Amino acid sequence: MPVYEPEEDSYLLSETLKKYLINLIKKDKIKSNSNLLNKTFNQQKPKLKFHNINNTKSISILKNLEILDLGSGSGIQAETCKELGFNDILTADINQESVKLLKNKGFKSIKTDLFSKINKKQKFNLIIFNPPYLPEDKYDKKPNTTGGKKGYELILKFLKQAKNYLNSNGKIILLFSSLSNPEIIKTKAKQLGYALKLLNQKKLFFERLFVYEINFSY
Repeated sequence: MPVYEPEEDSYLLSETLKKYLINLIKKDKIKSNSNLLNKTFNQQKPKLKFHNINNTKSISILKNLEILDLGSGSGIQAETCKELGFNDILTADINQESVKLLKNKGFKSIKTDLFSKINKKQKFNLIIFNPPYLPEDKYDKKPNTTGGKKGYELILKFLKQAKNYLNSNGKIILLFSSLSNPEIIKTKAKQLGYALKLLNQKKLFFERLFVYEINFSY
């Protein structure tokens, strides 16, 4: 099976992911700066050391965020994370050729059908998934584009399984299409205990793409 090369959906997800992660870094930097200043002012002899405040190496989120890039393909989403300084990234794909490519790029990678080969004890802060989302038809039954007869079956299967691999405050960044029956996806996600937030969308010639942040609603 050939490696899925980046298309409009991949680039939209990468663009959204980059903005999302930059925002997390900014929030973490503000928190780190606040904690540093509070600690300094609480000392008997304050000695402000501002030269370390903007050092990205001190940003805890870069060290602590455990990321799973599921259905990684060529690795565009993992590369987006790595370019921003995130290093705890596991890539995964059902295609052995993708796994081989990802390993050659220096990523940890495993061959798996969704979460089937991922350690059940492993929990992630962020799961990124650009799934096959098109409805099956007699002209296109490719596993890297078809998400089931209606287009949403694989996504619902993913959402059911992902709950067991998220930290309590973990997030999912998920892309799907207007061709995937999005109202069914959103309804089922809420029934599974998720909350959804639309991050981005793009109108193409024959469909509209959506990128959602999904997390536990409690």
